[in-house]
Amino acid sequence: MDAAQSDTAQVMPGSFADLTEQVSPAVVNITTTSVVSQPTGGGPAFPEGSPFSDLFREFGFPGMPEGPEGGPMQRAPQRSNALGSGFVISADGYIVTNNHVIDGADQIEIEFYSGETLPAKVVGTDPNTDVALLKVESDKAIPFVGFGNSDDARVGDWVLALGNPLGQGFSASSGIVSARNRELSGTYDDYLQTDAAINRGNSGGPLFNLNGEVIGVNTAILSPNGGSIGIGFSMASNVVSQVVDQLREFGETRRGWLGVMIQDVTPEMAEAMNLDAEGGAMITDVPEGPARDAGLETGDVIVAFDGQPVEDTRGLVRRVAEAPSGDTVQVEVVREGESQIIDVTLGRRETAQGEGGGSTATEEPTETDLLGMSLTPLTPEMAQELGVSRDTRGVAITDVDPEGAAADKGLAPGDVITDVNQQKVTTIKELQDRVAEARDAGRKSVLMLIRRGGEPLFVALTLSEDEKPAE
Repeated sequence: MDAAQSDTAQVMPGSFADLTEQVSPAVVNITTTSVVSQPTGGGPAFPEGSPFSDLFREFGFPGMPEGPEGGPMQRAPQRSNALGSGFVISADGYIVTNNHVIDGADQIEIEFYSGETLPAKVVGTDPNTDVALLKVESDKAIPFVGFGNSDDARVGDWVLALGNPLGQGFSASSGIVSARNRELSGTYDDYLQTDAAINRGNSGGPLFNLNGEVIGVNTAILSPNGGSIGIGFSMASNVVSQVVDQLREFGETRRGWLGVMIQDVTPEMAEAMNLDAEGGAMITDVPEGPARDAGLETGDVIVAFDGQPVEDTRGLVRRVAEAPSGDTVQVEVVREGESQIIDVTLGRRETAQGEGGGSTATEEPTETDLLGMSLTPLTPEMAQELGVSRDTRGVAITDVDPEGAAADKGLAPGDVITDVNQQKVTTIKELQDRVAEARDAGRKSVLMLIRRGGEPLFVALTLSEDEKPAE
């Protein structure tokens, strides 16, 4: 271990008591109340969706009066309670929790570590990151905690989770950061995985580092039985803090929007494009929007955004989303082997709309075999049948040799080739010329932009050494 690592290495504390005592006053229990309709009658009322509710809906219950169409009659609405956790981030009463903790609630009650309770109102929510911001009113300053830098968290670092598991009240559990950059299901996911015990009711609670900083919001667990098995997920604080700032200022999120469709750059694609390094995000389509207005083009590889390198599409999506809409940022792209920096004024993702277009072309179909594919020029009628715009120009794949290079890369009948080596192709002759140029340049593969059901996708297709270009 070098000196830098030694200085930042976390030593296992003899006790978490001092840390727990320090941060507990800022951790809250959250009780939500919602009004739900319940069936009436002589039988018991079961939660909607439970197997018992299905059983008695299908087979009835003795003495249970029936409503319309034989179903149970409705009685007066009843209140349903749910529990969760949260934490205070300012002395004036702003509280962070999960959106799913308060979603659909009619009333929200906050219980503080001291036992005091206060009603809360919703300031704003973001279902995409499962974050909600609440506010309570108090005559006195409320203890609060701050966000730490989740990017500094290393696998193996000690963490402390506080919350209200299973409605048992304030509880603490310790563990380590088990993994970073976990992606579950969302576009903006960036979870820390931890083995600190997290159960139902911990949702919305904080995950602390040893400095007492919040580096994650406990959101989900992986469990076959509903209880903790040591695999919990906390949304990284660097994501949450960005969302909270926007909710606090606007009551909603205002994410940046670049206006491109992208895919990761594979090593084969990098070779076909003669890129010096792997990584980046390949633009597969530029519909009407900020990117098109700024001059970005299909086939550009975005290698840096706002001065920070882009490793893959996931990282670019997060960076763009974190940038405020309306800001002008510098986007570095590689186009035809040359690096360019283009200024783009970002739109707002929540209101973004736009569709791409193209020009028209017609040509008599003539089928040709090339690179393990049977090809024919695309007509407007074929385009409509294949699910792409009638204005799309390109070459359609009608058959694929199951043992050829095209099949190895997943190409299939119905795919439409629109670009080869970042140049438009509208005829088979143009496609053949692009392949011949790649061979003459000593390339081992060609980069093809295809459309499958209207969706763009780049594929690096290997050129076999013994195959001659068609004349």
